[in-house]
Amino acid sequence: MTENWSIAHSSELYHIEGWGHPYFDINEAGNVTVSPRGDEKKLDLFELVENLKKRDVNLPLLIRFSDILADRLARLHQCMQEAIARYDYPNIYRGVYPVKCNQHKQLVEALVDYGKPYHFGLEVGSKPELMIALATLDIDKTGETLLICNGYKDKEYLETALLAQQLGHNLIIVVEQIKELFITLELSEKLNLKPQIGVRAKLKTKGSGHWGNSTGEKAKFGLTIPEILTVYKTLQEKDLLHCLKLLHFHIGSQISSIAVIKDAIREAGQIYVQLTQMGAGMKYLDVGGGLAVDYDGSKTNFYASKNYNMQNYANDIVAGIKDCCDEANIHPPILVSESGRAIASHHSVLIFNVVNSNTPPYKLPEPVKEKEHLLIRNLWETYESIDEENYQEMYHDAVQFKDEAISLFNFGYLTLTQRARAEQIYWACGHKIYNIMKHQAYVSDDLEGLADLMISTYYINLSVFQSAPDAWAIDQLFPIMPIHRLNEKPTEKAILADLTCDSDGKIDKFIDLLDIKKSLELHKLENINNNEKNPQYKPYYLGMFLVGSYQEIMGNLHNLFGDINVVHLANENDNYQLQYIVKGDNVANVLEYVEYKSDELQERLRRLTENALRENKLTLEQSQLLLKNYDHNLRSYTYLT
Repeated sequence: MTENWSIAHSSELYHIEGWGHPYFDINEAGNVTVSPRGDEKKLDLFELVENLKKRDVNLPLLIRFSDILADRLARLHQCMQEAIARYDYPNIYRGVYPVKCNQHKQLVEALVDYGKPYHFGLEVGSKPELMIALATLDIDKTGETLLICNGYKDKEYLETALLAQQLGHNLIIVVEQIKELFITLELSEKLNLKPQIGVRAKLKTKGSGHWGNSTGEKAKFGLTIPEILTVYKTLQEKDLLHCLKLLHFHIGSQISSIAVIKDAIREAGQIYVQLTQMGAGMKYLDVGGGLAVDYDGSKTNFYASKNYNMQNYANDIVAGIKDCCDEANIHPPILVSESGRAIASHHSVLIFNVVNSNTPPYKLPEPVKEKEHLLIRNLWETYESIDEENYQEMYHDAVQFKDEAISLFNFGYLTLTQRARAEQIYWACGHKIYNIMKHQAYVSDDLEGLADLMISTYYINLSVFQSAPDAWAIDQLFPIMPIHRLNEKPTEKAILADLTCDSDGKIDKFIDLLDIKKSLELHKLENINNNEKNPQYKPYYLGMFLVGSYQEIMGNLHNLFGDINVVHLANENDNYQLQYIVKGDNVANVLEYVEYKSDELQERLRRLTENALRENKLTLEQSQLLLKNYDHNLRSYTYLT
């Protein structure tokens, strides 16, 4: 245990109270704990990972805590119920889970099960998601559980949806494009079935953050006001206005500012009121998604945070719609939301290990001899002169001498050995200056380059492209921290580099309050064999949190790193049990994705080894060992073990 360092310091450093409450904390042993129900019952995450490894469940792995899903659902419905009671709202709330957020079978089935007491439904945005929902969502004889059909729709999609109504689903087809209306009406006449229709409004109100540009008047989906009136008039002409049941809007995911939500509610509320007054059979108002997750814990309108809580969100929706309806003297609608990120994000934790580290080159240089090159002697003099008074000036001198050394080398005036000597002294200068900088209240901007150079690289057993694609593609920030050793002071600042051979396969942006930091505070790897040339490190585990939405389903096979191991934990008889394990891809699995057959590959290699045997390039024992290793690798995890 590092002197004067406590778990309270680690809690503050990694902002775990801000983004993790009430599910994640740190115990006295310095390990991250998980409280799946947000209560006093805590699981030690480090001990859990160690036990899973004993069951041959290797890292990287994803741990899903199903009870967190149940708790998130309960909290959302409690907030909506409290808002309804507070504002005396004369109708109810019926939420749906947007399947696109995470389509994995275990998660969707768990949400359907946990959602039964709340008549919690599903929202689908494609034909495959509709197939999932029709077979997974139970028939609610009360008709209160919704199945909302969004996204682009062809004839097959719409015909299947219309027929599925007859199974007993309270299914609403949301018109995203005008042509969908005409296909729906044609099919309904042919099948002699009355559709339940909704319209998605393209609001002028725009969301905030990364997804803000996907909303507003140039949004990808939705109908303009003139197009909504076309829907209205078409249904009116066919005497089907009673089929228009729902108004839907979506102003983007991860809305960080509550003011944006208020503006959207005001605009959508007026559209709903006017359609009702015009005689449409309006019953539901779907406010879409957007309920944000506080990834950095700052509780601000920073794009990785939010300046409101779930109760604020519920209050503003209920109050805003009630005000619109009261002013128009119409009965308020059943309220619907599609809060996928806020429900699913917290329940999954990605665990991975550090396999190696690369620190900035530093070895205390030997004193310079008089006969050495003048430039090397100048660098050595710079190194010896560095102190708290002149470190900034000395930094510029060191950079100048290093650049001169490279220039002289390029023109043949310095040997390779001399250049190496110059660079060694330059890095020694950098370390000496950096150690002074760390204790300064203010550091000049022109030293930022040195700070960046002093950051270590920790190589992680993970593919960012497979398991955290948003971190790569859209600079999404996720909380990352060690899951153990949190009673020790982290002494290294590092970026994380994954296993892929892609320069983008790294994480170099980390959460900070109201800001982004370029490195993460980590502990020095413990070399257990004291061999500097071939070190063996004690396991060091990191966790990436709040990854339960989008990341799993959006991952790709860069370098053919496949799906990772997944485990599910659930409360059984007041004890958390390993419910089931979903094994990650082996090498043969990912090769199948790109149409290589394992038996064909093995046969080709066998022929090559036979040729090598005939040409005496391999012994029989060597050829058999090669074939054995090839077979074993095909059946192995795609990650390091």
